[in-house]
Amino acid sequence: MVSESTQPEAKTLLVVDGIDDAADGVRLLTLRAADGADLPEWAPGAHLDLVLGGVSDAELKDAEQGDLPEHDPFDELIRQYSLCGDPADRSRFQVAVLRESESRGGSSYIHETLKVGDELVSYGPRNHFELRKAPTYVFVAGGIGITPILTMVRAAQAQGKNWHLYYLGRSGATMAFRDELASFGDRVTFWPKADKGAFDLAATLDDADAAGPALVYSCGPERLLAAIEDGCKSRANLVAHVERFSPKEIDDSGNTEFDVILEESDMRLTVPADRSIFEVVREAGVSVLGSCLEGICGTCETGVIAGEIDHRDSVLEDDEREEGDIMMICVSRCKGKELTLEL
Repeated sequence: MVSESTQPEAKTLLVVDGIDDAADGVRLLTLRAADGADLPEWAPGAHLDLVLGGVSDAELKDAEQGDLPEHDPFDELIRQYSLCGDPADRSRFQVAVLRESESRGGSSYIHETLKVGDELVSYGPRNHFELRKAPTYVFVAGGIGITPILTMVRAAQAQGKNWHLYYLGRSGATMAFRDELASFGDRVTFWPKADKGAFDLAATLDDADAAGPALVYSCGPERLLAAIEDGCKSRANLVAHVERFSPKEIDDSGNTEFDVILEESDMRLTVPADRSIFEVVREAGVSVLGSCLEGICGTCETGVIAGEIDHRDSVLEDDEREEGDIMMICVSRCKGKELTLEL
């Protein structure tokens, strides 16, 4: 028997209100609350966890009475999608989903099976990619990485900030939201590789650095994000903030055994060198949400009461890691002998 989850998450039953083509291979979903209520608040950079695969008639009947269905991350398809609509519009969520040739199930389900009128359970929104205050922003989006960046661009424009977006894609036809972004004029540089060739990131960062202090926000393929991070480290005026779709490489050769104390469940568990906290906790019957199991989605975020964390995720910012009060238990470990968790 799995005990009730202690991870706080807003859970909402949604209905698919619209499915549109945002670009070649990109579907734009419009989602509304099944009961017509206002949706949870969110800010630029936030994402949803969507439980894909449908909701049964029995679950729908329970939901009508306010009892939302429970979902096990090992039995259900849970995927994360950046919100790309208007945070001020509490009547709907919008997410854009790329059709991936090597889909793990999420994009193929949305592109091939999902239809208007279907119901989905969502968790969140959650945000580990917040737009921090700055006088100047440089945005670099690669492909479907435009989804969180789009909301940041709108916010920067509304706040009267100095900003520029470099939007990279395979071709113009594959780049979503081109019409809206074109309305910002010369603040946006479109770079379809099929027409323009390789993008000179080094020169772009040099120009940004010469212009003065700026925050650089980027989302897209790992190669782009790694280059952004490395490039900003060597340029004094630039600070990088990135969101990943794939995990950083983790060296687990030095893994050691340690204990975790689950404060609310009143348990002490041993985590072997070859297993994750997430696996051990779930095996003990404690319900924790998880999806990617690679440290990139943030679904398994757990509060830490005591102990030194060995952060290995690709989600938390440096200042969040230094605070030492949250961790991603699917990949992160303990630097000492024990951790006390809010589970």
